[in-house]
Amino acid sequence: MIKWGIVGAGNIAHSFSKDLALVKSGKLVSVASRSLEKAQDFANEYGAPNAYGSYEELFKSNTVDVIYLAIPHTSHATLSIAAMKAGNAVLCEKPMGVNRHEVEEMITVAKENNVFLMEALWSRFNPTIKKVKELVDNGAIGEVGYLHADFAFYGLDRDEKGRLLNPDLAGGSLLDIGIYPIFLAYLILGKPKDIKATANFYKTGVEVQCSMIFNYDKAQAILYSGLNSNSEKKAEIAGSEGSIFIHPRWHEATGYTLEKDGECTANEVGKMGKGYVHEIEEVHDCLISGKKESELWNHQNSLDLIAIIDLIRKKTGIVFPF
Repeated sequence: MIKWGIVGAGNIAHSFSKDLALVKSGKLVSVASRSLEKAQDFANEYGAPNAYGSYEELFKSNTVDVIYLAIPHTSHATLSIAAMKAGNAVLCEKPMGVNRHEVEEMITVAKENNVFLMEALWSRFNPTIKKVKELVDNGAIGEVGYLHADFAFYGLDRDEKGRLLNPDLAGGSLLDIGIYPIFLAYLILGKPKDIKATANFYKTGVEVQCSMIFNYDKAQAILYSGLNSNSEKKAEIAGSEGSIFIHPRWHEATGYTLEKDGECTANEVGKMGKGYVHEIEEVHDCLISGKKESELWNHQNSLDLIAIIDLIRKKTGIVFPF
């Protein structure tokens, strides 16, 4: 039985804990929040025996096999490093760090302490996305020439001090949801040779719309993220011999449609729970086999992803106060 600890008691921690309950080989045993009361309430809700009013207490508690960090972007690096220095395996919510420097430091600390570290990019383990990648790699749609992915929702009615609209918490659409379209382009087409990007900003100083064009030798990807409207959230991967459409919301899809030789075939792949189950199972597989990183989403993948995001920020003038 793999024993989990969770740092943070927000929405994503609740979603994750509900999915963890569906995984027979895992159990939530410890919860830490800056408020002991909040940690206790969370622990009670999911039947975890231990609650801590500080993160350090959990890191030093020796009660868990792995810690899931579900906190704002700006704390990912510092808390992951503290957890790993105390000898803990870490699953860190995406983005792993707010820039490449942070991610490099986290990976160094993981290696120095010989512990497992993975970025919680749950879409990578989604059964539909795994299947689509397999189809593309096996030439099902020929040579990919075009990819389109978007992710937008209306978020301007949120609290301006919350993580979404607050520049001090690395708010904006890019790190929160833009990371998904960027991830898909990277997964299917690799690192782009050139990027064009443009952004619009909100009164708090965070970016609320970002359009990106990734250029490759024989392909282009058109990507978008935004917080001032909704978007369809259907992804398209088009090749010389056919197209694949990942059904909305594509980053947590349960199926895809293959269009080839004038025929459209819809395929339902399914998923367990909300979709965190597949990420949790990957962590379990890695821990049981003694791996320090996942083969599906390794340290280099996290470095490549944040390097792309850093470049987009540079091109669009997305700067955080810190």
